[in-house]
Amino acid sequence: MATDTTRERVLGLIVSAGPITAATIAEQFELTPAAVRRHLSALTDDGLIADHEVAGPIDRGRGRPAKAFVATPEGQRALKSAYSDVAQDAMEFLKARGELAAFVADHGARLENKISGAVDKTAPVATRVGALSDALAAMGYATSVRPGPGGHTLQLCQGHCPVQEIAQATPEWCEEETKAFSRVLGVHVQRLSTLAQGAHVCTTTVPLTPALQEG
Repeated sequence: MATDTTRERVLGLIVSAGPITAATIAEQFELTPAAVRRHLSALTDDGLIADHEVAGPIDRGRGRPAKAFVATPEGQRALKSAYSDVAQDAMEFLKARGELAAFVADHGARLENKISGAVDKTAPVATRVGALSDALAAMGYATSVRPGPGGHTLQLCQGHCPVQEIAQATPEWCEEETKAFSRVLGVHVQRLSTLAQGAHVCTTTVPLTPALQEG
């Protein structure tokens, strides 16, 4: 039972923080390299995770690129709720009645209402992004924050979307969430990739400098 629980925790970390190396996973959960390899092997065999080559200075020795892991679509679905089919049917029903746009806009407003209290707009942008990440994580989005290229941005990453199937059928859903993030953070943000479009993580870029914020 403990083994299953650890495996689920490993999968959850890969979903939220991937691409992530075995060494980082071992450090996070205080596991031996052998234990991590066992869990990674089982998750790979089940098709829940896949290898991902990490670009950059991470080193496995003698100049070899670091091997990291990301969740596959099957791994994403392993964390999803069973009501997704019903939710998709509901979206189709609303679209047929011409009421989908209003429903999506209302979703954005309700999301903003839920997370706005967690973010202090007078705080530094990095602090705001961290608070937003924590608020979304509490809602099941499996979020993490990473520095963007050049140090001028932060990347808010969502490794899990509780309503991914809805977002796939209704792209406006992601667009409305991005607008809600902008309003809550008080800066213009840009969605670079989404789970709904086949990426292994949703990535939203948040500018840290005034010049970028103005765009």
